[in-house]
Amino acid sequence: MVKRASREGVPAYAVFAGVLAAAGLPIYIHAPKFYVDEYGVGLGALGAVLFALRFLDVVQDPALGWLSGRLGRWRWAGVAFAALVMAGAMIGLFAVAPRTAPLIWFAAMLALLFSAFSFLNITFYGVGVEKVARAHRVSHVRLAAWRETGALLGVCLAAIAPTLLAGLSATPFAVFALGFAVATLIAAVLMRREWVASRPPAGFEVLAILQDRAARRLLLIAFVNAAPVAVTSTLFLFFVEYRLEAPGYEGPLLVLFFLAAAVSAPGWGMAAGRYGARRVLIAGMVLSILAFGFAATLGAGHLVAFMLVSAASGAALGADMTLLPALFARRVEGLAHDPAQAFGLWSFVSKLTLAVAAVTVLPLLDMAGLVAGEAAPQSALTTLTLLYAVLPCVLKLVAVALLVTSEETAQAA
Repeated sequence: MVKRASREGVPAYAVFAGVLAAAGLPIYIHAPKFYVDEYGVGLGALGAVLFALRFLDVVQDPALGWLSGRLGRWRWAGVAFAALVMAGAMIGLFAVAPRTAPLIWFAAMLALLFSAFSFLNITFYGVGVEKVARAHRVSHVRLAAWRETGALLGVCLAAIAPTLLAGLSATPFAVFALGFAVATLIAAVLMRREWVASRPPAGFEVLAILQDRAARRLLLIAFVNAAPVAVTSTLFLFFVEYRLEAPGYEGPLLVLFFLAAAVSAPGWGMAAGRYGARRVLIAGMVLSILAFGFAATLGAGHLVAFMLVSAASGAALGADMTLLPALFARRVEGLAHDPAQAFGLWSFVSKLTLAVAAVTVLPLLDMAGLVAGEAAPQSALTTLTLLYAVLPCVLKLVAVALLVTSEETAQAA
């Protein structure tokens, strides 16, 4: 099976997805602390910059999808340029001393990094749709299983790499950045045959895509289904420190979560091939509900039990990441619209959930009386449990209901 996949060029998608994932979520973990420790930048200022960059990241995605579709046969050049920008920005962020005020340099490097990342990510998912259309032996679910497994492994490696490198180098983040740059260029080259456009340049098709009822329904399901992940990601560190009273275990628990997702992704893909993507996706959603329902019962000292929650919720994430994009890709292929613009909308929806979570759950936690560095009052602990564990269950139930009652997703599956 592996040899067959290699002949079809599918493993290259896993490698490229891993590099892209390494430029995503882990940078939000590493970069702020690095600039606080190395350059004394204030947390409040960094938070304001990150919020502004997240807003830019959200609103530019449909435009980047349009740009990717307009490039046509020059798409490979756009990918090469974006890959160089992303690699250079990572080096500038971690391996080069700021050439201006550290906060301005931080903002500039991250703006370049995430703009290049967004263009590459949207284009990458778009060419996946074209790949399935060309290679009839490659299904959307199979390609998604390879792609998302690679992405999840990339997240794990990027999350722990600086810590591992700290024992080998006096400048672990600089080594990490240089290694990332090399990996980016290698991954882009491995994908070189996939960047050749198989359709003429597209006009602005976002409105036409939104006019399709099934596409709108899948985007709505994606938003509701991603909201629990956004909420739990925003509150994870708080839950471990204040509810479980287990500071210092955040890193290992995150690695366990993403490893469980990576290990489970191929299994979800195989199950979808046998039982249908929609049915298996619902099973993954139910697993997530069970995991977070159990998390609502946990308190101080329940670290081992929370490890089970992390593993189960990570496995459920593997289903979400593998199957829901595959359903959307299958629908986009049937529309005959530009897949890059469709995934520009998909990316917009996915990132919007993170922005909404940040501006809703954190203020609620603050109103409940949680103050960093101080003992949390019972009201804050109760609110934290309701937001971290109960709210995701409710949102997942809504997503399950939308999926079960949607005739459009049944046809897509």
